[in-house]
Amino acid sequence: MTKGISKPEERGIGKPRLNTCFMKKTLFKLLLILPIVSLVFCFSKPAAPPPNVVIIFMDDMGYGDVECYGGYPYHTPNINQLAAEGMRFTNYYAAQAVCSASRAALMTGCYPNRIGISGAFNHASKAALNPNEETLAELLKAQGYHTGIVGKWHLGSRQPYLPLQNGFDEYLGLPYSNDMWPVNYDGTPLDTSTYRGKYPPLPLIEGNTTIRTLKTLDDQAELTQIYTERATRFIRENKSKPFFLYLAHSMVHVPIAASESFRGKSGEGLFGDVMQEVDWSVGEVMKTLEENGLAENTFLVFTSDNGPWLTFGNHAGNTGGLREGKGTAFDGGLKVPCIMRWPGKIAPGTICNNMVAAMDLLPTIAKLCGAKQPSNQIDGVDIWPLLEQSSEEPPRDEFAYYYDRNNLKGIRKGQWKLTFPCNTQTYKVATAIGNDGWPGKYASTAVGLALFDLRTDPGETLDVQEKYPEKVAELQVIADKYRLILGDDLTKTEGNGVRPAARVD
Repeated sequence: MTKGISKPEERGIGKPRLNTCFMKKTLFKLLLILPIVSLVFCFSKPAAPPPNVVIIFMDDMGYGDVECYGGYPYHTPNINQLAAEGMRFTNYYAAQAVCSASRAALMTGCYPNRIGISGAFNHASKAALNPNEETLAELLKAQGYHTGIVGKWHLGSRQPYLPLQNGFDEYLGLPYSNDMWPVNYDGTPLDTSTYRGKYPPLPLIEGNTTIRTLKTLDDQAELTQIYTERATRFIRENKSKPFFLYLAHSMVHVPIAASESFRGKSGEGLFGDVMQEVDWSVGEVMKTLEENGLAENTFLVFTSDNGPWLTFGNHAGNTGGLREGKGTAFDGGLKVPCIMRWPGKIAPGTICNNMVAAMDLLPTIAKLCGAKQPSNQIDGVDIWPLLEQSSEEPPRDEFAYYYDRNNLKGIRKGQWKLTFPCNTQTYKVATAIGNDGWPGKYASTAVGLALFDLRTDPGETLDVQEKYPEKVAELQVIADKYRLILGDDLTKTEGNGVRPAARVD
């Protein structure tokens, strides 16, 4: 080897050299960092579990029926407490003022006419919720939730259109309304030659099987407690995993009935007794969540499918001064109570005056639970910014009032509502109102083009179209947009965004 050039191994090439000074400094730094890292691991919170979801869905409960919405003279302390602990909505709308259509919107996030559903199904209906529609239960089940419905379904009365074929793991309840049975309004059997007399006895279904039939008013008086017991049991049995509970009460839909524990106790007639019993039911759900350590991580919604069926007089509720009721496209038929609670996420005792609709629950809940949104087009919007009070911009500023098969009867934009010429059911004649469980006589009236300022005239009494012609023009343009997508039988417009309901053999 050439003199003066050392071998590689003599210069340290090819073998590691130990820098003892560097190692001492590194070890010193590690000794300083380790306690800090340990503290971070000790005090960092684990990822929050997904929230449980409970929807309590009343039947035919009007805007003015709950005490915290002006209901009187009976008391609803548990629903009042729910409002004190959550957010009370003053402009929440059911999708339509009739049972099946309204429930289809809740389950799918769509206007019911978008998915071909209208009216109220019975045991012989030839339509049902299409299996191609993705329900809230299906979305949450795919996210690992255990799903259960207790109460009224009303989107198909036999397989494959029952809840277990639409995303629910458990079901106990009635397949349709509790007045769809062969019993008269006084509790006596109906003549089987009459239309209503041909109905079968009311089936109480568990899973896919009828386990009992309801034949008397006393049988119906058990429903609220049967539902409540099953709902609270569902919560206890699923407390260790995320769950979705849909508690769809049959009350206060006629025929109303209260159990012996509540009958005659309100001092305000049978309707007051029923209201106090369903308030007790809400309290039992709240208590069960609290006792099982679930209240802080449960998103709880209380609302109704539509307004009161006013034809039944003192067996029906009230609209709190809103115009008309169930079966109409006026606000008495669609604006209903709505309270949402999630301790620590929704500020207690808050009020939201922004417009919200039943279709908005699906996209909001799916997002909160980390579930995917439906692949088909929906009409709901995410209202979480309202719930956390993080934005001044309203997620929803429009609402389309559809009724009958597919009649566009009105449009709301902000505080303005425009009604279109049509015929409508009315309760504004004395003979239309019955008493003590008996209905009045059906009455109808013609409605013309009219503009209402709902901020100053929530009862829709004063037509101001001549004063604000620019608002009429603006709402007409919005109406044409809905007609193009969802159709309108009144103007013989076919919608290009409508999907068919299932056809039942």
